[in-house]
Amino acid sequence: MRNLMVLLVLFVTILGPSMVIAAIGFASINALGRNPSSAPKILIAMIVALVFAEAIAVIALLILFQLFGR
Repeated sequence: MRNLMVLLVLFVTILGPSMVIAAIGFASINALGRNPSSAPKILIAMIVALVFAEAIAVIALLILFQLFGR
């Protein structure tokens, strides 16, 4: 039962930021397709959003290991 709970929480922890990263990539490609000259502004915003998504994933994994670690 404990292993199932760890797998479920791990799945949600990885799935959430992965979906955010996919949405950021999709939105940035659409924005670049509409206005290629705004590439520097879009790149900076995309990098900041990716850093926040990855930070949330790392924090969630650290909390998971702290809660379910032996």
